[in-house]
Amino acid sequence: MIIAIDGPAAAGKGTMARRMAKHFNLVYLDTGLLYRAVGKKVLDQGGRPEDPDFATSVAEALVVDDLQDGGLRTEDVGQAASKISAVPGVRAALLQFQRDFAATPPKGKNGAVLDGRDIGSVVCPDAPVKLFVTASAEVRAERRLKELLGRGSEAIYARVLEDMKERDARDSSRATAPLEPAEDAKLLDTSDLDAEQAFAEALEFINSRI
Repeated sequence: MIIAIDGPAAAGKGTMARRMAKHFNLVYLDTGLLYRAVGKKVLDQGGRPEDPDFATSVAEALVVDDLQDGGLRTEDVGQAASKISAVPGVRAALLQFQRDFAATPPKGKNGAVLDGRDIGSVVCPDAPVKLFVTASAEVRAERRLKELLGRGSEAIYARVLEDMKERDARDSSRATAPLEPAEDAKLLDTSDLDAEQAFAEALEFINSRI
C-alpha cells in the first residue's frame, strides 16, 4: 500500500502523512527532508544551491543518517532545498532512494506514506492513493509564522508570506517535476479546515479507494 501526499509548504501534508502512517501501520518518509539534507550539506560545505554540479555531488553522497540532522527545518535550509530540488542531477540521485523506500518499506511494514512535491506525479505514479493538500498562501504563511515563533525564531508575517509566494512560484515553474497535482489525485484545500477535519476528509477518500 502506497499513499502519495503532495502539496506546497505549510499546507498540512506532513502532519496528515504522519497520522496516516500511524493509522494504517505504514512507514513514513518525509521526502522533503532529502532535499533539505542536501541543501544543508551544500551550505555547510560552503557551496551554492544554484551550482548544479556541486549540489548533485552532495546528493549522490547522501546517506540515511543525514536525515537526522537537527538543523534541517530552518528557513535558510528550506530555501536552499527548493533551489537544489530543481537540479536534474539532484532529483535523479534522490529519485531511486524514494522509489526503493516505497517498493521495499523498512521495518517490515506492508506499505509506505510518502509526502513531498511530486510523489504522485513522478516518484510513485502508480500509487493507488494520491492526495494533493493545499491552502492559500496567506493561511500557509500564518501557519509557518506560528511554527517559527514556536521554535523561538524571529520572523514577521510579511516576510514569511513573501518567501512563501517566491517559493511557490519557483516550485511551480521549474522545468523538472514542477509542483502540480497528479491527474488522479484528490485535491484537498485545508484553508478552512483544522487538522482533524482535514484528516477525516482524507481518510474518507482513502477508504473509498482501498
